[in-house]
Amino acid sequence: MLKIAICDDERYFQTIIKEILINYQEQKNIPLSIDIFESGKELLKLEMGLVRYNIVFLDIKMDEIDGILTAQTIRDVNKDIFIVFITAFVDYSLEGYKVDAIRYILKNNESFYYTVFESMDAILEKMNYKYSKKIFNFMEGRKAIHTNRILYIESKLHKLHFNILEEKINSYTLYGTLDKLEEQLLEDQFVRIHQSYLVNMKHIRSIKKYNLTLMNGMILDIPRARYKNVEELFVIYKGGL
Repeated sequence: MLKIAICDDERYFQTIIKEILINYQEQKNIPLSIDIFESGKELLKLEMGLVRYNIVFLDIKMDEIDGILTAQTIRDVNKDIFIVFITAFVDYSLEGYKVDAIRYILKNNESFYYTVFESMDAILEKMNYKYSKKIFNFMEGRKAIHTNRILYIESKLHKLHFNILEEKINSYTLYGTLDKLEEQLLEDQFVRIHQSYLVNMKHIRSIKKYNLTLMNGMILDIPRARYKNVEELFVIYKGGL
């Protein structure tokens, strides 16, 4: 299921965008979960909870916190989210480029309905509409996890501690070895930065001076022997985005 946020302070456009997306869901047979927010401030209150969304339809002109600033803050938390700007103005293209918005849709556009459809098609094509979902038998219970939600995994005393982005960062534990898990996640763009840490490259903000900073601000040490390899793999990953 794709999770979508609509953030617009005009009730009319909240309703019309939701109706279009419901029609898209019915025509394409793709399950969608749609939440509505009336301001950037309301949306940003979710903080780390923003990771739940795949797509946000975001009005640019809003009171208090406008769409551009909202998008910049979203990017600090969820760099994989697809941002579609909804605007009555045409002079925000440079700002949109900076936050990597995938589309601009003009509110007064006669083809508004079809442009929303086209935006969804483009997004699904870009993401290849597939998620790697794996089932793990945690000590807390059996759980299906989208691997893009895993922040990092720590090995400690023969246990693997999964730190997963949900409403907040939750931790789940199972018995196992990091070597075996690394093989299982080989195609999911994880990097072994330490004998005891396996990190999802989607959630790395930066790597420098033998430290790795995650999107939530957490800093992990990288041993000197592994640093060059980790740095090179991250550069390759960034270059492929």
